[in-house]
Amino acid sequence: MREELLSVIERNSRIDLKELAVILGVDEQRVLDELTALEKEGVICGYHTLINWEKTPTEKVSALIEVRVTPQRGQGFDHIAERIYNYPEVRAVYLISGGYDLLVTLEEKSLKEISMFVTDKLSTLDSVLSTATHFILKKYKDHGTILDKKHTDSREIITP
Repeated sequence: MREELLSVIERNSRIDLKELAVILGVDEQRVLDELTALEKEGVICGYHTLINWEKTPTEKVSALIEVRVTPQRGQGFDHIAERIYNYPEVRAVYLISGGYDLLVTLEEKSLKEISMFVTDKLSTLDSVLSTATHFILKKYKDHGTILDKKHTDSREIITP
């Protein structure tokens, strides 16, 4: 039940408790108890809303920043990753394979704000060897959700 519950709420965290119970074939109290347990265990870490900012008047710029670091003895990459993710500007930090060690995502009001963050905060950390910044020009799909679905005409074609 746990895996199915997690799969359903990952796609739609706003699903009604009654509907969730029906999908899982259990009573609402069992679903509620399981959700509470998953939250306490840290399996469910939060509930988020995905917003397509391009459809609002609010200006947002997103960037992916690859970071090459020197891991610290006894702590590996965890210590530097923690220093980076504690900045409020940072949306996510991932340990990655390849030419860089960490992938940092940012969302700010302008290219300049992101550049200033990289220059003034990220690049100045002792363990950081180099960075490469990639600005996101358009999001097509995010967190499994297509952001700008093409509208198709579903009407039946009638020809004489």
